[in-house]
Formats: sequence, structure tokens, C-alpha cells
Amino acid sequence: MDIGAKIRDLRLASDLTQEELAERADLTKGFISQLERDRTSISLDSFLDILAALNISITEFFSTQTTPIVFTKDDRSDIEEKGVKSFSLLIPGATNRRMEPALVTLKQGECTPTVNPFQGEEFGFVLQGRIALHLGNSSYKVRQGECFYFEAEKEHYLENKWRRAAVILWITSPPYF
Repeated sequence: MDIGAKIRDLRLASDLTQEELAERADLTKGFISQLERDRTSISLDSFLDILAALNISITEFFSTQTTPIVFTKDDRSDIEEKGVKSFSLLIPGATNRRMEPALVTLKQGECTPTVNPFQGEEFGFVLQGRIALHLGNSSYKVRQGECFYFEAEKEHYLENKWRRAAVILWITSPPYF
């Protein structure tokens, strides 16, 4: 295993410069550069500092298991939410990812629980039916085939005021559900 190349890949995936990683790990940019080009060796302490700066465990770093690309219905986790017919998290382990997709079904008169403000963004696509998106003091009607996108700085929830069930692909970033 080329440790330097893997650290470079993880750094780039985290959208960090060599200087930013060095600062977070209390190392020098020159050392990070040499390490990534396999021009120097690394002590265990420095290696652990880099992993902490990249928010990855030593087990994850050396794992040969690849992250799946395709997920089946069997991979979904159902969440029981009051007032919601169906709320399924589509990707297992989404709390360790940058976004969290969910598939939500609301029958007539159902609402999702109120989501408190958080630093992040939300996207939703109405696959079937229509919903009311309540965002702060405003409400928006979102029909089948339409979508919503907003910064999650206000309390919000989804409601189905209509007869037909509504199905929504709802994505939060970072994971919230």
C-alpha cells in the first residue's frame, strides 16, 4: 500500500490543500508534500495526527473493503416517525457521508416532524402527489416533478394536504435524519 498516495487521495476527497492538512495535523506543508510523493517516511504519531485531521480511523485507512456504489431495497433502514406513512434512509451509514438521502411517503393529512434549523442544505424532489413545504413563516406548494432546495436555517417540515399519497426523495447535507 502506498500510504502517501492514499493520504493524498483522502486529502483531495476532503477538499483540503497540503497546507490546510499540515496545519490541522500540526506538521509542515513540505512534510505533507514529501510524504504524498513517497519521499519520506512517517512516524506513528504523525500518521495518527494526519488521520485525525482527515477524520478517518486507522482501521478505515487500512481497510481493503471498497465502498459500495449500488444499494438495494434491502440496504434501506426504515425510521418510525409519527405522522408519516413511510420514512426510509436509502444509504446505510449515511452519518459518515456528506449527504443523507431518504424516501418519504405521506398520506393525506400527514406531516413530517419539524426539523430544527441546522447548518446545511436540503433538497427534495416530489416523485408522486404534492406537498406543502413549510419553511419558517412561509409555505410553498411543490407538485409532482418539482423540487425544492434551501439552506436549513429555519424550522421546516413537509405536509400532505391532498387526497393522493405523496412520495418525496429528500436529501440533507450534512446528514440530519
